[in-house]
Amino acid sequence: MSSLFPALTGEARTPERPALRFGDRSLTYAELAAVTDALAARIRDAGRVAVWATPTLETAVGVVAALRAGVPAVPLNPKSGQSELGHILKDSAPALILTAPGIELPSALGELDRLDVDVRAHPTSHPPLADEPTPEAPALIVYTSGTTGPPKGAVIPRRAVATTLDALADAWRWTADDVLVHALPLFHVHGLILGILGPLRRGGAVRHLGRFDTTAVARELSAGATMLFGVPTMYHRIAETLPTDPDLAKALGRARLLVSGSAALPVHDHERIAAATGRRVIERYGMTETLMNTSVRADGEPRAGTVGVPLPGVELRLVDEDGTPLNAYDGESVGEIQVRGPNLFTEYLNRPDATAAAFTADGWFRTGDMAVRDPDGYVRIVGRKATDLIKSGGYKIGAGEIENALLEHPGVREAAVTGAPDPDLGERVVAWIVPQDPESPPPATELADHVSALLSPHKRPRTVHYLASLPRNDMGKIMKRALKTDGAG
Repeated sequence: MSSLFPALTGEARTPERPALRFGDRSLTYAELAAVTDALAARIRDAGRVAVWATPTLETAVGVVAALRAGVPAVPLNPKSGQSELGHILKDSAPALILTAPGIELPSALGELDRLDVDVRAHPTSHPPLADEPTPEAPALIVYTSGTTGPPKGAVIPRRAVATTLDALADAWRWTADDVLVHALPLFHVHGLILGILGPLRRGGAVRHLGRFDTTAVARELSAGATMLFGVPTMYHRIAETLPTDPDLAKALGRARLLVSGSAALPVHDHERIAAATGRRVIERYGMTETLMNTSVRADGEPRAGTVGVPLPGVELRLVDEDGTPLNAYDGESVGEIQVRGPNLFTEYLNRPDATAAAFTADGWFRTGDMAVRDPDGYVRIVGRKATDLIKSGGYKIGAGEIENALLEHPGVREAAVTGAPDPDLGERVVAWIVPQDPESPPPATELADHVSALLSPHKRPRTVHYLASLPRNDMGKIMKRALKTDGAG
């Protein structure tokens, strides 16, 4: 297997090209090669290293150095609580933690050896790095969100990183000439693997904003950035800002590619951004365990509400509840997504039981995501099997399409849909609404009629709750398990 970063080695060196920029701090490829060489030499004998994954230059340097040294990196979410951090450290047993200088680490990390990352280039020589590890060697151990128990460490091999990034390069026409701008956290797949390692594998540049700000987005896209990565919350803020910010609309119109991920982008926001900028946001679909599975292609139709087609090398199928493959491409038949390919993780660290349960006997990974396939093969995700599949009156209903329908109502700012036990229907559709005007929310009957007219009567919400806000995690995903059915209807 060739190097994960040809632009840092003799394979395709581009020494003077910009590589990383965080605020007013930046590194060229020559400087990045020097600082990661130095750090890799210091950690090459560590079994694993944890990385305190703040949105800083040090985090990017630390992860790249670990990968160049062949040492698995464990990114840690700086917002994790003491209990969660303690579990991750005990489970992954890192030899030390890499962090930016001057950061005060929580007490849960107190007994772990600390190594501050120095991002200044040093011209000193170091012993040559070892040969490139095998494709199956672990690159990262990324911990899942732990919604159904303690977080599990997904072991991501080097071949999964390489094949996913190369598949996205094919789908998005991603080259060394692209400059990516984003403000994503660096402890997960989207911000770290796609948003940092992706540009570096291509030999391009990344400009990280530190924190999301529409003014900063406009500035960078107006100053040569070609791609923007974001999550739905960010694109929602963009959509809300566009009517009063012509500079933002003009900057987004210059972008080659606008990509949204980590959760579904509501169709309403798709349409508002397209109308204001002339550019359509494209979506892709992935998971910690699978990296990227599908995407709308740069040369394909950027259809709102879909995540496109399987990426090169990825096999994808939908299965019924009994595991029978669904071959229907009718846009209606709902099944669980299962995937197979070189993009998959190796195992859950120290959890052979969970690893075995995640795969079928013939090697398909059970994603737990529910979807339909359109006649041309585009995949539309309708929700999670555990929280978004509603079985009502003999129908299988995906929460996602009802949420999109509700968001088209002018009186709805945010919407979530869940199921609740019902003695007659089995489950009934429940809507959780953040109204545009809290003093005058749209009546429940009006919302039910609105959904019936757009979709079909059996998909209308039978119960409506009004909230000031929806509970969301760091990635902007709605935490439906936190929604209680005892609110006011």
